[in-house]
Amino acid sequence: MIEPKTLPGFMELLPSEQIEFNNIKEKIQKSYEKFGFLPLDTPVIESSEVLLAKAGGETEKQIYRFNKGKNDLSLRFDLTVPLAKYVAEYWGELSFPFKRYQIGKVYRGEKAQEGRYREFYQCDIDIIGDEELSLRYDAELPSVIYETFKNLGFEKFTICINNRKILNGLFEELGLSGCSADILRIIDKIEKIGKEAVEKEIANLGVEDAKINKILQFIEIDGSTDEKLEKLKDLGIESQLFNTGVSELTEVIKQIRMYKVPEKNFKIDLTIARGLDYYTGTVYETFLDDYRKLGSVCSGGRYENLAEYYTNRKLPGVGISIGLTRFFYQMRKENILENTKKSISKVLIAPMSENEMDYASEVGRILRNANINTEIYLEDKKLKAKFKYADKLAIPYVAVIGEEEKQNNTVTVKNMETGEQENLELGKVVEKLQFTANFR
Repeated sequence: MIEPKTLPGFMELLPSEQIEFNNIKEKIQKSYEKFGFLPLDTPVIESSEVLLAKAGGETEKQIYRFNKGKNDLSLRFDLTVPLAKYVAEYWGELSFPFKRYQIGKVYRGEKAQEGRYREFYQCDIDIIGDEELSLRYDAELPSVIYETFKNLGFEKFTICINNRKILNGLFEELGLSGCSADILRIIDKIEKIGKEAVEKEIANLGVEDAKINKILQFIEIDGSTDEKLEKLKDLGIESQLFNTGVSELTEVIKQIRMYKVPEKNFKIDLTIARGLDYYTGTVYETFLDDYRKLGSVCSGGRYENLAEYYTNRKLPGVGISIGLTRFFYQMRKENILENTKKSISKVLIAPMSENEMDYASEVGRILRNANINTEIYLEDKKLKAKFKYADKLAIPYVAVIGEEEKQNNTVTVKNMETGEQENLELGKVVEKLQFTANFR
């Protein structure tokens, strides 16, 4: 016998857990759609030439790559590169700004460890412009993040915002432009590794102590949102890139307030850098205030040229992503989720014998036509076993059908929570189940 086991780094869930996972995914999708984002589903398998156009270093090492006949193929490792290919390919048929969402699995051959998966769901939204894209879209995304996490039941969360031009302008002023990307990656880890470790890693790049101190003093600027903006302006930094970043950040904050995102749910955080090189402006990280150790639960930013490897057209964009599989794992680990639903059925129809099967099927058809999730127990077992089945799956109602119910076109409905039961005409059963569904 072969031992049935799941490969490390792949998540499989019990039905009750999968119901909760799907519920979260559906809420995220509905939040995205409220803001007019269009659905997209790109292939899981792409040509390696297309998928790896910009990949390198660790990313390329993590790619699942294989040959099928003469074709060199790879599994997608994120949803952004397939989006770039898609927009370049269908540019003439799309309306810009192009707002899309995609929720799908991606694959990375990372070392399997707790909370890190090789197959996982990403929930992405991006807004792509044709040659230009207004900063107003940079401000719209925090309002989408706010709506999404409110719909997921969270009140205390903070959207941290920064602008890469500010950091790059600072490095330009300090004569460190040549290693700015490396410094940004280090700064981006400050939440995980702490100030001293960041200082040490920057020093390992050969940066002088005086310049390291200026960098650390800069990212530790504190105060309210408006105070931080004023302090940035008062630094007297001459770099045009820096001042452009401050101007953009000021405008984005102004627009976020127009979207009525509460002040308690967003702030400027000058340590937010986002390690990926293609971010060029606004960047975001979102944290649950009561669960900071979970790290960022939603991140993203602005990039100036999404599809530079596939087209000569300049296609700037801004986007965010929720790593749903990791997010779900973390919430389960912290007991934030309670898997209360073991079934999606609203009612179990329990025919007393074979003679009532035809009527049970008719009742099931009528209830389903009324959009009531209905299951029929088809095994030839005693009524007690049928009630036990419903109880184990937490199905709230059992519709018992015997010879009398069949003759009178009625159904005996039992509330599994209270034990109450009543004999109702079929139309009344529909009314009752539809009414109670609105309160569950």
